[in-house]
Amino acid sequence: MSAMSAAIHEVAPLVPTGQIIFWRSFVALLPTLIYLAVRRELGQAVRTRYPHKHLVRGLLGCAVMFFSFVSLRYLSVGLATALTYLAPILSIAAAMLFLRERPGATIFVGVVLGFAGILLMLFPTLVGAELRDGTLIGVGAGVAMAATNALSRVQVKDLTRTEPPAAIALSFALICSLAGLASAFFGWVDLGAREFALLAGAGLLGGLGHVLLMESVARAPVSVLAPYEYTGIIWAFGFDLLLLGIVPTTWALAGAMLVVAAAALVAYGQGRFARKPA
Repeated sequence: MSAMSAAIHEVAPLVPTGQIIFWRSFVALLPTLIYLAVRRELGQAVRTRYPHKHLVRGLLGCAVMFFSFVSLRYLSVGLATALTYLAPILSIAAAMLFLRERPGATIFVGVVLGFAGILLMLFPTLVGAELRDGTLIGVGAGVAMAATNALSRVQVKDLTRTEPPAAIALSFALICSLAGLASAFFGWVDLGAREFALLAGAGLLGGLGHVLLMESVARAPVSVLAPYEYTGIIWAFGFDLLLLGIVPTTWALAGAMLVVAAAALVAYGQGRFARKPA
């Protein structure tokens, strides 16, 4: 998924976001359909008793994708990836605010550290003259992406109880392909060979990554998956440095590491909170 983000980062300034969503989703159908055919689940994947749940999950996924691609248009892959780790932090903050939950000191410290990390990443923008570069737009889109992603994850976990993971990936790709195609009415651009290769590569990587993500969520607790998910920041900064020639600033690195640490602390605190006897 970090490799997909690197491809999107390269093509985002040149192609409208809706057009990127279409190609990312449409090409992703290929690995998804191959996976279903190999597992002989193609017939099962197109039948569902809960089409409305697939629709809600698909639309949430489209919103996540839209905000993510806008974020990648204005930010480096590393910073955009770091913002994805706000999802569990925002879900805890929302529970504290709207559901009156009191999860404990460990989670509360994680929430505070997460927002402190965002402020660190924003510090050069807040004190300098970089607003024209669209940094705040990218950060705002990243925060919106994390918020919608938190809702999307809840919907995915609910769907995996009754639906095969690849079926969720298939409905997601179909719904987002249609949503992206509808954006053609607002204007698309002609694609050169490089832009098409980047979009096709992003679709293939995203489709494969999405199927694997669905499988992992269905087969393992979130607390077990979290440490592996946090390695994404290493891959993201690696792509920035080795492929894109983007050297992260000290503020960006410090803020990103703080966000990752906060997300890990929240995951640990959630595990302890969930294990408390009723």
